[in-house]
Amino acid sequence: MNQIANELSTEKVSSLLLKQSIPASIGILVMSINMIVDTIFVGQWIGVLAIAAITVVLPIGFLISSIGMAIGIGGSSVISLALGADKVEKAKKVFGNQISLTTLSSLILVTLCLVFEEYVLRLFGANGNILEPALPYFRVIIIGVPFLAYAMMGNPIIRALGKPTYAMIALILPAVANIILDIIFIKALGWGMFGAGLATSIAYAVCGLFILGFLLSKKSNLKIGLSYLKLEKSIVSEISSLGSITLVRQGTVSVLTIILNYSLFKYGNESSVAVFGIINRLMMFIFFPVFGIVQGFLPIAGYNYGAELYDRVKDVLNTANKYGTILCVFIFIAVYFLNYEMTAVFTNDEELLKQTPNAILTTLLATPFIAFQLVGASYFQAVGKAKPALILTLLRQSIFLIPFIIVLPMFFGLDGIWFSFPISDLLATVVTYVYVKKEISLLKN
Repeated sequence: MNQIANELSTEKVSSLLLKQSIPASIGILVMSINMIVDTIFVGQWIGVLAIAAITVVLPIGFLISSIGMAIGIGGSSVISLALGADKVEKAKKVFGNQISLTTLSSLILVTLCLVFEEYVLRLFGANGNILEPALPYFRVIIIGVPFLAYAMMGNPIIRALGKPTYAMIALILPAVANIILDIIFIKALGWGMFGAGLATSIAYAVCGLFILGFLLSKKSNLKIGLSYLKLEKSIVSEISSLGSITLVRQGTVSVLTIILNYSLFKYGNESSVAVFGIINRLMMFIFFPVFGIVQGFLPIAGYNYGAELYDRVKDVLNTANKYGTILCVFIFIAVYFLNYEMTAVFTNDEELLKQTPNAILTTLLATPFIAFQLVGASYFQAVGKAKPALILTLLRQSIFLIPFIIVLPMFFGLDGIWFSFPISDLLATVVTYVYVKKEISLLKN
């Protein structure tokens, strides 16, 4: 623990941010490549409807596993603050409670999804001809979701412990496994959507088991006994307070997915749902370095805030915003010039090649400005301030984006859906700037 404390509290902020962010970025890159390759294989070897089916099913799995993410991010913030205040025993209790909460919640939700599978799929937009390929994919992938929940729970803890390389490996292993298994199950064995789902489900298990194995080993400094698994009301409350931000965000994403898929089907067709599936995969891929900066920023800000080193907190916030904005400008330039080529990687379907490039460009028009939004919202979560973190998280994906997706297509059709994204991003960035500026002015060493 002393080595971690020395690094997080004394090392040059720019170097420390890169040290934390680069492994996170590489891990996210590999994970996003995995998602892209998965979609490419499905699109090229099965068809357009298969892309639409994946677009419908994956948000269901991520909603369930997001409980693990919420528990992980909320708990990792508590752990960072506890380690900053030299409260190691509390950090261990928090970790034990995280394991118990993740196990109970994910198993209950997976069971409900299996019992009401067709209803759940239709709710998330499996309309028209999408339901048929979605069913076999859903049935097998949902079994692996508890492992994904463990992975999402554990990865933020690994970063909070100052072990970003292990967090990176945890994302690389399942990505490699999924790509290899996709080739075997879909191409070689011809198992179609079942094979695609089985490959992803096994990959989730690889990731979840690796992360749990690491955290329960001596390497993590959080090795615990069975007594730490007993839920404590005060710790659960603290985890929930901060984790609810992530859970509400992911829940909002699910509501957004439902509304978005219905709107895309209403104002377009099954192909329009597939268009957004491609855009969604691309966004995960092209923004990987920015997401990496945000992930690297969290433990540094949380630890130094807990240690009351507020100048370092301001420094890492400014540095993360600067690096993130520079990256976003380069990302937008690439999108502007290469949107057609990006689409052609996924499919040779004429309808998708016609719709997707313009939709990509329109959706990502506000890219140069969104780094501040992402880092700013994460700041409040890192320092344990749940209310402003929740408000800023909801701005884009609920308060702004959902109403725009409902209203704008009434006047502009399918284009109205795509323009909803940059408008929401710009508004959310302005509000985030106001919040963060006010908060930083109150920090004094």
